[in-house]
Amino acid sequence: MSDEDENQLDEQEALREEDVSVQTDQQRFKPFVQPYPDQRAGAPLNLPNGNNVDDASFANPCEPFSGWTNWEFAWWAKTEDVSAAALTKLLKIDGVIEKLGLSYSTAAGLNEFIDKQLPSPHPNFVRQEYKVDGHTYVLYHRDPMECIRTLWGDHELTPHLVFRPERHYEDEDHTIRIYHDMHTAKWWWATQKAVDRDSPGGTIIPLLISTDKTTLTIFGGKAAYPMYLTIANLPKEIRRKPSRHAQVLLGYLPVTSLDHITCTASRRRTIANLFHACVSQIMEPLKDAGRDGVNLRSGDNVWRRCHPIFATFIGDYPEQILVACVKKGECPSCDIPYDEIGEGIGDFIFRDLEDILDALDSISQGPTAYNKACKDAGIKPVQHPFWEQLPYSHVYRSITPDILHQLYQGFIKHLIQWLQSAYGDAQLDKRCQVLPPNHNIRLFLNGISHLQRVTGREHSQITSILLGLIINLPLPHQQSPRRLVRAVRAVLDFTYLAQYPVHNQATLDTLDEALTRFHDNKAIFIDLGIRAHFRIPKIHVVEHYSTFIQLYGTTDNYNTEYTERLHIDLAKNAYRSTNFKDELPQMTRWLIRREKMVHHKATIERRLAGQPTPIIYQQPSVGVTYERFIKMAKSPSRKSVSLTTLANTYGATNFEHALACFLISRDQPTLPWNHIVRRARQLDLSDCKFNVFHFIKFTIFDPYHRPNPVRIIDSIHAKPARLDKYNHVIPARFDTVLMDRGNDLNGISRYRVGRVRAVFTLPNDLVLEYFSGVDDMPSHFAYVELYSLFSTPDPDHDLHKIKPEIRNGSHLARIIPIDNICRSVHLFPKIGSAVDPEWTSDNVLDQADTFFVNAFSDRDMYYTLSTI
Repeated sequence: MSDEDENQLDEQEALREEDVSVQTDQQRFKPFVQPYPDQRAGAPLNLPNGNNVDDASFANPCEPFSGWTNWEFAWWAKTEDVSAAALTKLLKIDGVIEKLGLSYSTAAGLNEFIDKQLPSPHPNFVRQEYKVDGHTYVLYHRDPMECIRTLWGDHELTPHLVFRPERHYEDEDHTIRIYHDMHTAKWWWATQKAVDRDSPGGTIIPLLISTDKTTLTIFGGKAAYPMYLTIANLPKEIRRKPSRHAQVLLGYLPVTSLDHITCTASRRRTIANLFHACVSQIMEPLKDAGRDGVNLRSGDNVWRRCHPIFATFIGDYPEQILVACVKKGECPSCDIPYDEIGEGIGDFIFRDLEDILDALDSISQGPTAYNKACKDAGIKPVQHPFWEQLPYSHVYRSITPDILHQLYQGFIKHLIQWLQSAYGDAQLDKRCQVLPPNHNIRLFLNGISHLQRVTGREHSQITSILLGLIINLPLPHQQSPRRLVRAVRAVLDFTYLAQYPVHNQATLDTLDEALTRFHDNKAIFIDLGIRAHFRIPKIHVVEHYSTFIQLYGTTDNYNTEYTERLHIDLAKNAYRSTNFKDELPQMTRWLIRREKMVHHKATIERRLAGQPTPIIYQQPSVGVTYERFIKMAKSPSRKSVSLTTLANTYGATNFEHALACFLISRDQPTLPWNHIVRRARQLDLSDCKFNVFHFIKFTIFDPYHRPNPVRIIDSIHAKPARLDKYNHVIPARFDTVLMDRGNDLNGISRYRVGRVRAVFTLPNDLVLEYFSGVDDMPSHFAYVELYSLFSTPDPDHDLHKIKPEIRNGSHLARIIPIDNICRSVHLFPKIGSAVDPEWTSDNVLDQADTFFVNAFSDRDMYYTLSTI
């Protein structure tokens, strides 16, 4: 047997699975549901439904606007941030008003029309003044009950409302409980039982309250302090999408540092009292409504006795300790001693609310007795915290975890700083510059040390490459980096696991185990002189994540990242619409007008649909990831590409041989491999031309996403170098992918990494000859260079090492249907102690000979590699 035949036989194991039919791995499932046993909970009331239908004339669905053009112009003017002056100038152009048939002639006239003619979905804001040492501070707020009434009665939201708690399980025997939305967690179930003991038949409306200061100007120091409300009866996927308008601005709290009070302790105490006085004023209507219930009608005209109950407070650490009335540096939830913070997982218990309420009751005994009682209870002597009389609430169990500020702007931020201290900025920056591109990876080609005011999103992007920056990077003084690498891996594991949208006890145990691994290895930072201790509250509070996930569902129920996004719509844009003088009244008027326009748009759509009855949605499937679908362009990027071009321009050097083997094996799947190789040499494909595509895109179907439920979440590039409009060379990019080798394989052996050099369709003559009569013939194929099979991961960083498969000096390659490609995959090059000066981000996949598979490119990749 010739050497060539031996090499071809070596390929047999790598190429033989080409004809295996690949089925998409379903990552979502229908849970087994145990409903709340008392059927009276969340049940409708026997009350007349009344009429909740818009009676406007369908002859003109845009009423009170005179017609479509009138309405569309108003919608454009109020949603495209057109300034009042520019709009007025446009309307003054001769003939514009007449030709468009507008019922207003100035921006002020449009505002007046909206103010008088359109109904408001939410209540107006109330202005209230507070006097502090002769200074006046203003609160603008709404009635929360009216806001809840609007959310509850929204036609768009009604089909998604949940009325009673449930327990969800993975198995029919109800042994593996899962947690996702808040109604599947323990708090709602326990609160429903507490309400039923006093008055059976109520419907719980869990209230999620969030506050967060935000700057309105880059310079000048203008800030706003918005307070938001939403209800957990709506799925988290809806609550976190601003386009669904499930979050309501309750008010703007006063922004002040009370600098005129010179005593620091007195100033802090006064700020706390002012905050709680304002929030108490806002929350006042919820006391009786939460205790006694109030009849509310949903968008389907069904009445229920509802109990709006304060469930969670969402905010950054300064807001958390302000709400909890505890000192800076303490945990807002538990009573852990200060010198034990950051030391590891312990048996911490929530603060005793009963003892704290008893201390608050002593306020009538005078300042001295009150201060002592509060000190003994472990809180500040705040006068009447807003949560003091809220029914069925436990504030110290309501201050939920926060991925954005606690992990990305807390734990991860500290970790990056420690690594910069350990290795130096130059070393990390050089490694950033040679990482290959990927759809889910942001390349920091100038490094990370120069970044200023790093956002949570940027910290998240750094997290996806952080482990690859330190693998094989030596520490000073020849210290072993083993503990440091393990500590980093543990923090990254915790960060990704904490963001799972579905948890069970196994994943929660893995979450706690990751935190334990960090504590077991964190002493390396003390040994390096980087830290003296770990008494950092944001590191301590992550120890409560598992408990809070069981109480309130997964962390995407209560992440401040969603309220940060609301700042743009409900604070920053509102401020830009003002003349920057006495801005709060203008901001509230702008917001009300915007809400009216959005509400009227939904009304028009409902009228056009004939006032349909709200759809009843079935329980959606749950899972960590969504099923992916491949989306290809309708037209090829290049047509009639020759074999020479594929070899020279795309790097598909063995394209003809690989395609010949593929075609023959498909035509005669039982033929021995050496016969396939022999016949492949005789098959002449030199005259064939191929239509080539430069992208493969992956989409998911998200039923909650509007307006288009189909979203692109991943893409693969396979395109050669080209010139831009300035004749500058744009380097070639050929991405690496994760391939499914077939359903008869299990675990990690089912997958393999390859590099896509060309994506193409077959010429018609080859289709007719080799696929005639095949109903499920693949539409597109890919020429893929193979990497070695997965090996046992490294025990420290737990990443799989792979190498390009080389035969006789060239890459081992194969042709596969693109349906066998699962997703893109990002690789870390094995760098060693120093970066090769010849390496760049554009050529590292060609230059390096060893790689590690990046498990942190996105949550889907992490889940895939963690569960196989």
